[in-house]
Amino acid sequence: MATTSNLGSQKPANTPKRASAGKPGPANRSARKPANASRSTARKPGSSNRPTAHRTASRTTSTEPRTAAGQAQLIAERAMLVPVGATLVARENLVSAVRGLTTKYRSRSSLEREIKRYERRGATARNRFERQVRRTQTRFERELRQRRNRVDKLVADASKRVPSVS
Repeated sequence: MATTSNLGSQKPANTPKRASAGKPGPANRSARKPANASRSTARKPGSSNRPTAHRTASRTTSTEPRTAAGQAQLIAERAMLVPVGATLVARENLVSAVRGLTTKYRSRSSLEREIKRYERRGATARNRFERQVRRTQTRFERELRQRRNRVDKLVADASKRVPSVS
């Protein structure tokens, strides 16, 4: 099956040609007006905000194929190009990340220094967590002891008020 994709830098044959900036043509004639010619801001008769039929036709031309086979081909091409593009973007991100790491860790000493830094940070986080656990445990034990003492006191007071049944 022959494909007519626009993968390269070639323009499709049905796109309108633009006037280049360097060549004099009808699009660049306004640049050659004399300096004393002033432009009027008043609305010219017959002009409107709506585009003319010629402009509308040039804007509505589409690159979408009109046949079912052409549409199917376009869908198949897009289905292939999307994962390829995503893979290329992921590859570029990976390459830039690896380049960043290789520039950061040029020598063994810089790598060891960075590893020690990570180790110190990990030890600090572990110590902070252990202190937090000990504080929580101490607070829990203190509250439990206070509750137990209150209950023991209530039981002792109640047993003094109630005569013993023996």
